[in-house]
Amino acid sequence: MPQTPLTVAELSEAELLTRIFPRLELGASHSAAVLLGPGDDAAVVAAPDGRTVVSIDTQVQDQDFRLRWNNGYRTTGYDVGWKAAAQNLSDINAMGAAATSMVVSLTMPADTPVDWVEDLADGLSAAIGKLGAGSCSVAGGDLGRGGELSVTVAVLGTLSGGQPVLRSGAAAGDTLAIAGNAGRAAAGLALLESQHPVESLSPDLRQLLDLQCRPEPPLEAGPLARISGATAMMDISDGLVRDGTRLAIASGVVLDLDPGMLRTLTVPLQPAAALLGADPLAWVLGGGEDHGLLATFPADVQLPPGFTGIGSVQARGTHEAAGVKIAGRPADSVGWDHFAD
Repeated sequence: MPQTPLTVAELSEAELLTRIFPRLELGASHSAAVLLGPGDDAAVVAAPDGRTVVSIDTQVQDQDFRLRWNNGYRTTGYDVGWKAAAQNLSDINAMGAAATSMVVSLTMPADTPVDWVEDLADGLSAAIGKLGAGSCSVAGGDLGRGGELSVTVAVLGTLSGGQPVLRSGAAAGDTLAIAGNAGRAAAGLALLESQHPVESLSPDLRQLLDLQCRPEPPLEAGPLARISGATAMMDISDGLVRDGTRLAIASGVVLDLDPGMLRTLTVPLQPAAALLGADPLAWVLGGGEDHGLLATFPADVQLPPGFTGIGSVQARGTHEAAGVKIAGRPADSVGWDHFAD
């Protein structure tokens, strides 16, 4: 007869933390920026170049993830921990900075299995290590009880003496480029929401699903873009068109996407599109959560490794609004909105 899983209600906070801390690789493996980790009322973190880059984001059960999806996939604590780390590391990356430390707040129902929480800690630690954020470690956090699972992560980073890359620096004549994936996480979400059992998916389709649950932001690309002269940059979390429009408005320009390059981006999505009867271009243009980078570079700058040109930056015409076009025509994909969708 299977044992009933141990729940967080059966442990004290101290007992639960004793299970979590070793999984976060605390202690000797701290980043150099974490001067004092968990154990006191607050952590102490160094600011290596006198400035600190900060980002914070939250995942809430049934809003940002489901414990069980339509196709039968069960979201693990590892998935949620990985994604919580990845999306925040990506925001630091989009400024051209490198992450140095992270703090985590977890709110959970009393019946949450302890092994789910342990898996979440494993996912956080794995994402930091496997995504290439080796200079970052968890400095502390908070545990609390609530009616639903909610994970908030704040990440601190350093520019190492450089200047941040903002959304507002794109200029007419620049090359528009991306690093990382586009549309794959959206295809994975569509598979999760479908009636095709997760066990029936081919390895290629399962990879798309995994990229929704465990995105892979190109963390080496942000600082490299900054060093290479990127004029503007941002994380693609809500879709190429929606986020591109934000960059265009901030810079007062028009981004013109190359339809041929967009078609190239749809190639890995074709099997999922065929299975679901979907348009892969809609995933490329409107799908979020890949956490790639959208950046602009002067035309005479060679794109750094990992970046692919997908269009150009143009000046606005008379009475023309800043925004995104495809081959000169307005793009009509809106992407993800946390409050409208």
